[in-house]
Amino acid sequence: MTPEDIARGGYSLSTDRARMDVDAIHAYLTRSYWAEGIPRELVARSIDNSLCFGVFDGSRQVGFARVVTDRATFAYLCDVYVLEEQRGAGLGKWLVETVLAHPEVQGLRRWMLLTRDAHGLYAQHGFTPLGKPESVMEIARHGLYLRAAT
Repeated sequence: MTPEDIARGGYSLSTDRARMDVDAIHAYLTRSYWAEGIPRELVARSIDNSLCFGVFDGSRQVGFARVVTDRATFAYLCDVYVLEEQRGAGLGKWLVETVLAHPEVQGLRRWMLLTRDAHGLYAQHGFTPLGKPESVMEIARHGLYLRAAT
């Protein structure tokens, strides 16, 4: 993957893994509802093994998204966030737009994501509820990171 940077309205968006601020990403994810308590080492490993997108205000990372993909048929969009104080400027929409337009994830048969409260954002980009939820299965280990920390 060739790192790329694009700019919009004083912000930049980059896929350069070297620019990703693991400490900032960890600080957000560890307090998120989906990765509460996640160890920093796991965040770093997830970044190393994914297609990552960072949103920056100058050098400060204010947003992030990660795509787990085989780059051929499937992608799972996860860990998407924009810091609370940066919301309302269209950064989330720009981030998802950029992720979906990235050359390495074109022509995929299926995209998936999980969200508790951002259905409206993702619907703008073509995501819909599962067509056949009865055909989807999971192993979910909720609270795993919190239990591991004790």
